[in-house]
Amino acid sequence: MIARIWRGATRARDAAAYTAYLERTGVRECRATPGNRGVTVLQRSVGERTEFVFISYWSALQDVTAFAGADVTVARFFPEDDAYLVERELTVAHYEVTGGAPIAA
Repeated sequence: MIARIWRGATRARDAAAYTAYLERTGVRECRATPGNRGVTVLQRSVGERTEFVFISYWSALQDVTAFAGADVTVARFFPEDDAYLVERELTVAHYEVTGGAPIAA
């Protein structure tokens, strides 16, 4: 199994709205893509910002292309991300999951 990891940040006051937006966009689209094994969204407030870590789980790296496109190292963004994000990684990291398992929410 593969974990695809992306990081970004919003203003703290936008965190709840961005969380809801992520559910409607990235989370929903990941879960609807064949080969997806789940999604975890982490967040923490640090002063005036809220940091997000978006982790999606995939059966194989080849499955990620249906969600991310041919270059799976490039982060995928949605139309309203610019309204929320004050910081974002433009690339993602992929890791082989070698222990534990994602918990279904």
